[in-house]
Amino acid sequence: MRLSDRVAAMTMHASARWSVRYGEELRFAGTDLPGPRRHLVPTRHGRVPVHVYTDPAWAPGSRPRPAYVHLHGGAWLMRHPFMDDFWCRYLVAEAGVAVVNVDFRTGPYVRYPVAQEQTHDVLAWLDGPQSGHGTSLGVDGTRLAVGGLSSGGGMAAAACLMARDCGTVRPLLQVLGVPALDLATEVPEGGAGPGAEPMISPSLRALVRRVYFPDPARRAEPYASPLLAPDLRGLPPAVVMTAERDSLRADGDLYAQRLAEAGVPVLLHDVTPGADHYFWSHDPDRARRLMARVAAIVRDVLLERPDDR
Repeated sequence: MRLSDRVAAMTMHASARWSVRYGEELRFAGTDLPGPRRHLVPTRHGRVPVHVYTDPAWAPGSRPRPAYVHLHGGAWLMRHPFMDDFWCRYLVAEAGVAVVNVDFRTGPYVRYPVAQEQTHDVLAWLDGPQSGHGTSLGVDGTRLAVGGLSSGGGMAAAACLMARDCGTVRPLLQVLGVPALDLATEVPEGGAGPGAEPMISPSLRALVRRVYFPDPARRAEPYASPLLAPDLRGLPPAVVMTAERDSLRADGDLYAQRLAEAGVPVLLHDVTPGADHYFWSHDPDRARRLMARVAAIVRDVLLERPDDR
């Protein structure tokens, strides 16, 4: 790794909690919830912190809740799980689930596939043995959804592929928001509109690939680029959200199409008009409606009785 890339990545990693400026206008529900509880989950790459958001009515010994496992964005270079605190709180308040926000490791301190494997291992741990691990956190490990935004959306898709291939855990839903799903293909120039620099620029994508995906031969692997996976059959139902002007839009739109062609139910495929990568911040009124639709899907999938499936 060249020194300039390492310095750039270290700066992004260290400054994320101050430089990420979105979400405050999206705090529609759950603001009065207590702060999350921090736990350490063992993975093949060491223990990973997870931050568990629950309704204040839950107490140790109470019936465990179905859980949404959340993966934050940040281009695999920003380690800042609380950038999506607004969304974690919203799902607890509106979907009635627990949220497990995963603090996976990022570049430049690790490289692919560390974060993907840590995420899968957290999911598998929650569901084993006999979901007893999840129960210790107040989570029903047999009723899990996994989702993320941006690079986190790509991670969620990869975790579902890995879980299917390894036969370790069966998420009931995947929620992919403006997902990065193809790290092997060049990002096209433009995307944000005439005269506008896209949020996910070719230069940023190039930095991510050099730092977190440095081996070109591995960028096309399914867990790095789920869009390039040869077989999408047997994956959980999906929610896919993209943005009209996002340079990553093609990733999500094509993945939704491929999922449907493979017989995987796509419960929602939404494109936010006029928006670049921060699609929820583009129109908070529309975001409120879209967030409510997604929360309703999470609630319906995870809270229905097992014998109804």
